[in-house]
Amino acid sequence: MSLHLHDTATRTTREFHPRCDGVASIYVCGATVQGIPHVGHVRSGLNFDVLRRWLQRGGYDVRLVRNVTDIDDKILTKAGEAGRPWWEWAATHERAFELAYDQLGCQPPSVLPRATGHVTQMVDLIQRLIDKGHAYAAGGDVYFSVASYADHYGKLSGQRLEEVQQGETLASGKRDPRDFTLWKGAKPGEPSWPTPWGHGRPGWHLECSAMATFYLGGEFDIHGGGLDLVFPHHENELAQSNAAGDGFARYWMHNAWVTMSGEKMSKSLGNTLSIPAVLKRARAAELRYYLVTPHYRSTIEFSEGGLAEAVAAYRRIESFVRRVGQRAGNVEPGAVAAEFAEAMDDDLSTPQAIAAVHNVVREGNAALDRGDDEAARDAAASVRAMMDVLGLDPLSEKWAEDAGSDDAAHTALADLVQVMLDQRQQARKERDFATADLLRDRLQASGIAVEDTPDGPMWTLKDG
Repeated sequence: MSLHLHDTATRTTREFHPRCDGVASIYVCGATVQGIPHVGHVRSGLNFDVLRRWLQRGGYDVRLVRNVTDIDDKILTKAGEAGRPWWEWAATHERAFELAYDQLGCQPPSVLPRATGHVTQMVDLIQRLIDKGHAYAAGGDVYFSVASYADHYGKLSGQRLEEVQQGETLASGKRDPRDFTLWKGAKPGEPSWPTPWGHGRPGWHLECSAMATFYLGGEFDIHGGGLDLVFPHHENELAQSNAAGDGFARYWMHNAWVTMSGEKMSKSLGNTLSIPAVLKRARAAELRYYLVTPHYRSTIEFSEGGLAEAVAAYRRIESFVRRVGQRAGNVEPGAVAAEFAEAMDDDLSTPQAIAAVHNVVREGNAALDRGDDEAARDAAASVRAMMDVLGLDPLSEKWAEDAGSDDAAHTALADLVQVMLDQRQQARKERDFATADLLRDRLQASGIAVEDTPDGPMWTLKDG
């Protein structure tokens, strides 16, 4: 099966055909760096990192652009409230976002453009739109004329033209309330750049169109981002880019939200969970597992119970590959299971892909139990390959060191298991084999594999 992706624009799952053979070009809307990142912020980066890894596995040269919105009303407001320069506020939180992406195992983007570094490209795009009759200047501002593109506006989001509301503040220079801002005239105390229409700063929608086409060309393969960006942001990106004469994105992909109590996680709702706070309760690989296991188009209702289940599930996989390594020697990544590949080709169906991983882990544990080291090694090699696609290979350089940093729960489990192992050893020493076997059976029933070695008993979590 070839890769199929759900395209928001056509509302269908289509076979992926790149614009250029062997090359996949992706633009992902990145962070507006107004504050510390929470788990809802990073989901998009993780989902598109998995897409990138699967494309790379298929032999593609992937060119991924993830932008930074470093000038925005929210940034100016937050910086002002904190009494700090807007550029320093933005740079501080940009570093926080990049640290979070790195902690969670995201590959660095091919390029990480900032909006403020691409004003020249934005001015050029505005001029093209004015020349074609799709934009107009008024009182220092510049607006896109939605009516001038009425036959095509709304094709991404399904918005009806007569019902369009941009969510912008009222402005006297607008000819039509449905028009959206390309360029904002300078206001006292705000940063600004010179243009033919006066000093000012860019509108949000304009920024991404200019950066995407500058790095990937007038037409590229995939535009991604969160579901909340479909309207107005992505609709307006598409309209202004097409109106200027660019083909723009061939596929539009959108990941769903992370919610709490049924509401989208956002700072305004006061229900955020910052990455630093969550990483005190789970290792980075475990949090990544929690966020990439659900299908990218499914909402994640964040809960401590769900996170705990993800921690346990990842540790079963981790324990298996380490158990094989300890018993059968070094294991290199091998081939992915056919069921895994089929799931990933079906619009990145990660729940089924993860299920395939656990199936192989169970087969591998069974092979270890019956003493078939070769079959166990083959299973572990496949598990490493599949988990690498998800950015979660436990033996990778990224996560190998992290595995040594046990948290409180794992330490407590280790202490409890050790007590039972000591009791079992004492029973064996006293030739009370019935008690020894009973203790081992209790550990096995709890998902803990015990193996007697010349250095004493070794325990690992095993997949049921």
